[in-house]
Amino acid sequence: MLSETLQSIPLTIFENDEEYRKKIPVNFISTCQCEKNKINCLTAKKWIKSQLGVWQFHYESRDIRDKKQHPATFPLSLSKRVIELFSHKGELVVDPFVGSGTTLLAANDLDRNAVGFYLKKEYIDLAASRLHTDNLFGTSHQVAIQDDALHIADYLKTETIKLIWTSPPYANLLNRQRKNKSRRGDQRKNEQFGIVEQYSQDSRDLGTMELESYSKKMGDIFENVLPLLQPKGHCVINVSDMWWENSRITIHVSLIEELRKRGYEFRNTIIWDRTNIVNRIGIFGWPSNYITMGTTFEYLLHFMKKER
Repeated sequence: MLSETLQSIPLTIFENDEEYRKKIPVNFISTCQCEKNKINCLTAKKWIKSQLGVWQFHYESRDIRDKKQHPATFPLSLSKRVIELFSHKGELVVDPFVGSGTTLLAANDLDRNAVGFYLKKEYIDLAASRLHTDNLFGTSHQVAIQDDALHIADYLKTETIKLIWTSPPYANLLNRQRKNKSRRGDQRKNEQFGIVEQYSQDSRDLGTMELESYSKKMGDIFENVLPLLQPKGHCVINVSDMWWENSRITIHVSLIEELRKRGYEFRNTIIWDRTNIVNRIGIFGWPSNYITMGTTFEYLLHFMKKER
């Protein structure tokens, strides 16, 4: 059963709660028996699998795939792979844009402590509902907080985070009417056609921002959280590029440059191959305008905290 300290930590924190913008007594010390020089608890066999530069995943029954619940989701197995690779059991994982709570659920499965942040209450409630049935006999704790990611430092102490793992909004990608251009012609005008899937029009929401403003706020958020990372702590960001007014917007390049400026060391790029989970795709651009289909792959950008 959970210890008394962990039982005293709420599953959710909202603006009017007593715990709002106060330090959370969440554990961050590893509970495994691994040697100190190991960055994770993986066996050599699992390490080799993760060392490949292209990853592919399948959905499971607990994954949220209904875009009416959340317009941007990713498989639980992806989150578990990242958490297993860059942390030990008992250590602390933070997701600045926790969305539907997949990071928290994965952390619970893997005996990692985790804290996630999001602006909209409905998604904090969704994350909590997914955890309620999975955290009855856990040895770790997960917290979903309704707050701007700029305030992460109000909740956590210096050098306690082992891994920052997140899939932020991809700038203003969703803040326009959906055209379903990647789908086959006979499947384009479905229930999603013409819908604006952006989460909110809150001025603080990254999904409302063009690339320059987006990159700056991302830089501000990650610069603020850098002192909270443990020495040699890790940061992994899932992101995609996008097309906007017939131009490719290279979000992943902007984020690499921005986080480098803010003090992070860029280490690796991993490609998330999504070809096995996308809907039946159509042809577009042929025969005069070749464009790679952005729905079939995304980037996982791996950074580390620089050594002093």
